[in-house]
Amino acid sequence: MSRQRKEPASAAVAGVAVPNKPHTALIVFSPSGKRGQFPVGTPVLQAARELGVDIDSICGGRARCGRCQVEAVEGSFAKENIVSSQDHLSDKGEAEQYCEQRGRLRPGNRLSCQAKLLGDVRIDVPASSQVHHQVVRKDYEARDIELDPVVHLYFVEVEEPDLQTPEGDLQRLLRALENEWDLTELSWDLAMLQSLQHALRDGKWQVTVAIRYGHQIVSVWPGFRDRIYGAAVDVGSTTIAVHLCNLSSGEVLASAGAMNPQIRFGEDLMSRVSYAMLNPEGAGQMTAAVRTAISGLIAKTAEQANISAGDVLEITLVGNPVMHHLLLGLDPSPLGTAPFALATDRAVDIWASELEIELHPNARAYLLPCIAGHVGADTAAVMLAETPWMADDISLIIDVGTNAELLLGNRERLLAASSPTGPAFEGAQISGGQRAAPGAIERVRIDPETLEPRFRVIGCELWSDDPGFADQIGENGVTGICGSGIIEAIACMYLAGIILPDGSINGEAGDRSPRIHSSDRTFSYLLHDGEPRIVIQQGDVRAIQLAKAALHAGARLLMDRMGVDHVDRIRLAGAFGSHIDVKYAMVLGMIPDCDLEQVSSANNAAGTGARIALLNRASRLEIEQRARRIEKVETAVDANFQQHFVEAMGIPHSTHAYPRLASFVNLPIAAGPSARTSAGRRRRRKEP
Repeated sequence: MSRQRKEPASAAVAGVAVPNKPHTALIVFSPSGKRGQFPVGTPVLQAARELGVDIDSICGGRARCGRCQVEAVEGSFAKENIVSSQDHLSDKGEAEQYCEQRGRLRPGNRLSCQAKLLGDVRIDVPASSQVHHQVVRKDYEARDIELDPVVHLYFVEVEEPDLQTPEGDLQRLLRALENEWDLTELSWDLAMLQSLQHALRDGKWQVTVAIRYGHQIVSVWPGFRDRIYGAAVDVGSTTIAVHLCNLSSGEVLASAGAMNPQIRFGEDLMSRVSYAMLNPEGAGQMTAAVRTAISGLIAKTAEQANISAGDVLEITLVGNPVMHHLLLGLDPSPLGTAPFALATDRAVDIWASELEIELHPNARAYLLPCIAGHVGADTAAVMLAETPWMADDISLIIDVGTNAELLLGNRERLLAASSPTGPAFEGAQISGGQRAAPGAIERVRIDPETLEPRFRVIGCELWSDDPGFADQIGENGVTGICGSGIIEAIACMYLAGIILPDGSINGEAGDRSPRIHSSDRTFSYLLHDGEPRIVIQQGDVRAIQLAKAALHAGARLLMDRMGVDHVDRIRLAGAFGSHIDVKYAMVLGMIPDCDLEQVSSANNAAGTGARIALLNRASRLEIEQRARRIEKVETAVDANFQQHFVEAMGIPHSTHAYPRLASFVNLPIAAGPSARTSAGRRRRRKEP
């Protein structure tokens, strides 16, 4: 029997150099998505400032103001290949313990000015710690909706009990509803029955009854009541929006939105699915987070409308399949791998209390049907709002987000697909990028002769070269560039000859402007020479190319399946899609060539569809039937998707011409294959 060789207790004794422990750690911030490697011992606030992450701190990091609170997220994150833990931050010192004892430090939070990096960590920056709060752009769209909600009110006078007719309160109520309103065969439940006795007596035997779908008694109030309330909820992967409605009139009484708190667990859908797969409690954490957020937004809108959240009797909810599953407390893991099986693709009609959403005790929740593994109830809502089945023209409807969902068709045929665009369109993982907030650059124009830029920021109507711009933006100034800004910047750089059709930044443009800088064999464009300094780098262009190519490839795949080479009409939906300038989206090649006059924003079409389902009962049956008939195209397993993706990397496109766009916009002259090579290897033919 041979003996195993015993290694020296210390490799150093054997003359082998011992590798040092890692001296740097990766820190990832949410919701911004910014990340970087920093030396162990770096304060979290310092790392945030160097990365341009928005954290409030008016005391200069002296642990006095308590505004720089953050939270270390626990768990494994496949996308960053890290395990994050609160133990990867330094222990709480005296300053944090002092704040904690006086209730100024929320449970689980750390002061970013005091916590130091010890290892890889994901840091969540709550809205209360951000100077520039995210702008949630999901306003409701005014729309004529035929009013016929699932819940109606009926006022009745009920006979008082007496010794001669020993009937129960419920039986006398049912008889009154039949005699006065011809309502028969009504059902009821215990929650209603428990409130009935007090309602009858407090109302002196006059009550208002809420009946759902014409047969289910859901609530009884004493006296006369002519208003009932419902809420339409759009649960996006980035933002959540709630619209509180008067079900009796259809009026939107209040709207509110907020960042989806699940962002802390992953910026895109697959990151959240991975988090659920890698962390046993992950799915439950994300479910609790989104339900709490919805309850908070409903309470906020109720307060704005001077009612109680307990007055809300009906709620409709839409979201992509991952959001749908997490909201329902279903395991999203099967959506992470083929065949992307849904737990259910049918509409869900349940008590709101089952979702732990704080409403009327007998309130119901209705979730629109999903269409396919990555085409969800939000797409069904968009379809309900846009009704493409009523037109002869072929419409392409795109809900732009971290996971784009696409509809194509007309009255003869409808197809649906999804495409994983990632968070780049929302400013995440872009140098100088940020989500939409006051101070973020949202509009960009570049002079094609001088290459000088001008821009607008959120919260200011003036352009950067207008008199008074600096005064109007105030002390906050320019803070970064959001998704719509980066799209316009790259499109304008292409139109000005700064970017070549293959997406590479043209170094020769440096002869025309000092704003073109070279760095490590690539080039960049200086958009804003201030604090912060905003530079469009080659990596930023590539990130947008990857996102737009995925979006375009999904559209092209649907067009192939339908057998068409162009579309008659394009509608861009979603909070982000509604704020894109469609001209620059087409210049970039996000969407196929189309008459620009037929390209428009559908605003928050998913939210509109949720409102339609809330206010019109017939629309629910309509969308349930339509969703079952739509043809699903799975981009992830289609053999042609990759080819379309590669071709769509070009600006606007590597193989497809854009004649309709060219009739509106002076596109750079095509320069043959040489135009599609890197600037440092071949020269781009100069435009006349």
